[in-house]
Amino acid sequence: MELALYDRIRSDLETEIVSGAWPPGTRVPTEAELARTYGVSRVTVQRAVQELVQRGLVVRYRRRGTFVARAAPERNLLRLAGPLSTGPEIEGRHVVSEARVIPARDAAADLEGIEPDTPVVQLRRVKLDVAERPIATELAVIPFALVPRLLDEPLEDLTTIGYFRRTGVPVHSSRMYVEPRLLSEEEAALLDRPPGIPVFRLRRHIRLADGRPAEVFESTLLPDHSPFYIEQSLVESPPDPD
Repeated sequence: MELALYDRIRSDLETEIVSGAWPPGTRVPTEAELARTYGVSRVTVQRAVQELVQRGLVVRYRRRGTFVARAAPERNLLRLAGPLSTGPEIEGRHVVSEARVIPARDAAADLEGIEPDTPVVQLRRVKLDVAERPIATELAVIPFALVPRLLDEPLEDLTTIGYFRRTGVPVHSSRMYVEPRLLSEEEAALLDRPPGIPVFRLRRHIRLADGRPAEVFESTLLPDHSPFYIEQSLVESPPDPD
């Protein structure tokens, strides 16, 4: 799928930063220069650069310009793991390491209330950043009856919540757990890190309206890739009119 123009610009700039081609302190081309290079309006360029500012990759200084940030970029934990996200928080591709239908008893995660003989789809992927470095592992276990044609899809960039909505699966609620753990030997091999180092595990349970499980999703994240944060508004909503 072709990227929107601002997405393409943001992706290109982010690649230069994350790959190290633009080290911290590097001055980013001006909005006018980028607009000429890509043949777009300055409004399009401003949108792309603003996303990099929000992600902590660049810093803007009045009258001086935009520079590559010296600190590691922050990542919004809710956007990273939230089922309502419309796009990836960390840019880069997935590598599919497993995609098959197996009995629930053999799955790597437990779908509560599912009989052991029930077929489930098990999908494992490794998340890479734009510099092709492994930064996370992902596991999804879904009842096969809900997604009988899931394995026919391009799985590298598939988001399950988007697929559920597209195919009419009546998902209703999601609960996410954040747990500290030590990196297992299997995951260490995938992430090219030594086993036993501290990592974060995100575990998400999505349920249908009747309470049945729709998915268990687990992701192991390297904490040294970037700091994570959760931001919420403290502005009270206006009262409903009488």
